[in-house]
Formats: sequence, C-alpha cells, structure tokens
Amino acid sequence: MKQNFPSYEETLQTLKSTITPWERVEKVAITDALDRHIAFDVIAADNYPARATSAMDGYAFAWSEGLSELTPLADLPAGSDKGIVVRRGECVKTFTGSLMSEGTDTLVPVENVEIAGGKIIIKTPVKKGFAVREIGESYKKGEILIKRGTRLNYGEIALLAELGLFHISVFVRPKVAILATGSEIKDLGEPLLNAAQIHSSNHIGIAAMVRKMGAEPMLCEIVRDEADAVKTAMLNALKTADILVTTGGVSMGDYDFVKGALGENFTLIITGVAIKPGRHIKVAKAGERYVFALPGFPYTAMVTCALYVRVLLEAWLGQEQHRLTAIMDEDYKKRSPFLEFTAVNLTSREGKNFVNLNGKRLGSSAIVNNLLNDAALLVIPQEKDFLAKGEVVEVLKMV
Repeated sequence: MKQNFPSYEETLQTLKSTITPWERVEKVAITDALDRHIAFDVIAADNYPARATSAMDGYAFAWSEGLSELTPLADLPAGSDKGIVVRRGECVKTFTGSLMSEGTDTLVPVENVEIAGGKIIIKTPVKKGFAVREIGESYKKGEILIKRGTRLNYGEIALLAELGLFHISVFVRPKVAILATGSEIKDLGEPLLNAAQIHSSNHIGIAAMVRKMGAEPMLCEIVRDEADAVKTAMLNALKTADILVTTGGVSMGDYDFVKGALGENFTLIITGVAIKPGRHIKVAKAGERYVFALPGFPYTAMVTCALYVRVLLEAWLGQEQHRLTAIMDEDYKKRSPFLEFTAVNLTSREGKNFVNLNGKRLGSSAIVNNLLNDAALLVIPQEKDFLAKGEVVEVLKMV
C-alpha cells in the first residue's frame, strides 16, 4: 500500500511547534568558552575607545594648513594621562595606544620628522586626523556586539576580554545519546566474523556532527536486532540524555524494531517525510526529551541528522539555520520524485557561491565518502527534475 508522506517543510513546522525554550545556563570562564553558545546579548557599556587615541608612535598636534615646525612639550607614554593642553604649533610625543592630548587632532609619525634645534620639523606632511583612533571607532555605547546564541570563536572571546568580562553565561550543552542498531554492524575494534558484517560508522559520524552543533554526544553500545534489547537500550539512554538519536530499524523490514519501540513508549510527532534520502525517519517525544530515529545507511543517517537534529539544537541554542544560494557549475538530473538533498562541493569565486559534484559518486544512500571535504547539501525541489548549469539553487550546510 502506497504511503503518502508530508513535505519536509510540513515536518519542520511540526517539529518546531513542539520545541520549548532551552533555559539551562551555566557560568564559565572565557578561557573555557571556545565553541560555547552565549546566553545573552553583549552590549557595549561605553564607547571604545572612550577618548581619541594614537594609532602609531609620533607627535600629536593641532593640524593646520602649511604647518611645518612644532615645539615639543612632553612625552606621553601609553597608559598615562598627564592632562597636557596643546596649543597651535606645539606637540606631544605620543606612543601607540596613548591618549591624544587636549587640543590635538592629528599625529605625525616619527619617521616623517626630524629634530633640529629643539624643534620637530615635519618633512612629510600628513592629512588632518591621521593615525588617530576616534572615540567609538571600535564600537559605540549601546551597540549589540555579540548576539545571544552566537557560537564563541577566538574573535568573540578576545572582545569579551577587551570588555573586562571573565565569567560569562553560556547555554548548557544538550546531551545527545547515539544508539546504532543492527545485527550486521560491529563496533570499532571488534572483528568482522563474516562478509555480511560491517563496522558501524553512523554513531561515530553523528557524534562528531552533534559536537560541532554545540551538543555533548554520548555513545551507546551497539544493539542487535532484538525487540526487547532495542527497547531497553532506548529507554536507558533517555535516563541521562536530552536527545536520543538512533540509526537503523525504522523502515518496513521484519527486523526494524526501533519503529515498534517508538510506537509503544513514545509520542510520535513525525512518521515519515517526502524526501530523498531519509523518507522513513521517525521523530518522537517522551516528556521534554526527543528521539530521532534515523535510517541505517550512513549517508542517510548523517544527512537526516543535519536536516532534523540540527533544527532542534539550533532552536535550543539560539541559532538559525542558514540557507545559502549558489550557482550550479554543471547540469544535474534529479533521481527521485521527492525533495532531494544531494551532497555537493561548495566553492566561492569572485564573491559568489558555486556548487559541483566533482568526486561525488552516484549510487545508494550508503556512500559516506560523498560527505568528504566539508560537503554541503544541494536542495532539489520536488517539482523539478533537472537543474541546469548557471541556475541559482538552494544549499544547506551540514553543520
């Protein structure tokens, strides 16, 4: 019997309608905050710099047309404020990062002058305002500098230090348990006993994905295709995890026991979607905990993780899914009647994004090497069957 699946956008709306805000926050030192998601807007409390400062070593003076000789008054090292008032024709020797003295508006670099008879002779004139950092050059009072939900990189951490912040509030990392199921798969280090067995890559790849998404992965033991074992493993994982991601056991086979365990113990919210790959995905809830039951093929599992698990984590951590547009570098013929997500190479030329399929193999949804080189997902609408070279298309980043 043919099953009518809802669209991807419909299932996203269904998922989003069940999400409540993630309000778990903890304080960490900025030295431990790399890749954490900040839980508040960082707003400038003042202009920076609060006073005009020197951007070079030189002589600060009041600029006027044709001025070629200056009388030095004093030196002003960085970190000092002597309250010097400078009049026309006078200057203060000023160093990088020093305050500009009252009455000055320009700095002439030391390499542009020579000293003769106690005077500073300007050999190479500069324009008014040269080498002066104006008040608020970096940011103005009240400006939002870092938005809530931003993943902190080295630049954000340096800015937090500049602001004098040390302990900051970040979102607690959601715990994501990853459970691979299947009698044919073995964990890393286990011997393959016959040609029908393979090493599991799903749980390792998805663990790396959710870590990059800002969550804390928890690897579960691989479970064989036995109904009671699958159900017990799922329930145990959710005792400590906020999200459970399973792979395998959700299709139409006799040994697809994840599907049965979901129906018995959880509230199903998504039971399939009109996409390729991954149309048999299931999503369920147990209280505020989520279960994402992904298909077993490695490529499909990781693509559907990006399409669904990422949406929940982004909502919890204050993120937004960033969809890109790009230009096709080659023709592409669609391979199914569904909305397709195909691994592509995303490149940039002259400020524009381009996609191609160089090195990507056609075949089943098991080809995990199609995700190499930071692959992105080309989105091919359900109503289209062909994309032409030069056509503008939609692209999703995997993580």
